Amino acid sequence: MTERLSGIEACVFDAYGTLFDVHSAVAQCRDRFGLEAGAAQTMSDTWRTRQLQYSWLRSLMGRHVDFWQVTGEALDFALDTAFGVGKAPGGLRRALMDSYLTLHTYSEVPAVLRKLKDGGMKTAILSNGSPMMLEKVCASTGVDAVLDAVLSIEDVGIYKPHPSVYKLAVDRLGLSGPAAVSFQSSNAWDAAAASAFGFKVVWCNRFGQARERLPGSPDIEVTSLTDLPTIVGL
Repeated sequence: MTERLSGIEACVFDAYGTLFDVHSAVAQCRDRFGLEAGAAQTMSDTWRTRQLQYSWLRSLMGRHVDFWQVTGEALDFALDTAFGVGKAPGGLRRALMDSYLTLHTYSEVPAVLRKLKDGGMKTAILSNGSPMMLEKVCASTGVDAVLDAVLSIEDVGIYKPHPSVYKLAVDRLGLSGPAAVSFQSSNAWDAAAASAFGFKVVWCNRFGQARERLPGSPDIEVTSLTDLPTIVGL
């Protein structure tokens, strides 16, 4: 039997890794640049890891830049690690950055968002992504048509997991409080932080991660978003 959450007024989603497959950027360029599958995956993993690390470290350093710059700097590190400093194939960096704006959704995402929207549930993205990045990927995938809001951390000037990011969703959506939010993330650290803030959290554990040893614990763990409409009572 599917577990359920009560009192939900809005479903709020992390974007990268939850709705959008971050590894699809490298996948889109792999054949064009003749990248071997294993090496391409390693490069993609390095890119994603550094992207997250740089967002956290910049927040701690008080040296904020938007996620587009962070993504580019993380990619530079990944390319130098994969090919040697300055030795990446010509045009690969530009192609990868462009591909990040046309990431693919996970297969169940469009139907789930449509069902939530048709059921009268408020839906929103709450993401580290810059407004430009989010606008382009939402338009490319068509999910912009089934979202009530696309919220970027740029409105508070610090990255997740700072509590001010999660508060942004409550304020912008006009909700009664954090417990009215069902927050979905595939990132274990994001799920923990959102729970610590007071959201009800559905951890979409797509990658078989272990739970983080951090404040906060997800209410429900799933491996895809397929059952979310039932979880929130639709």
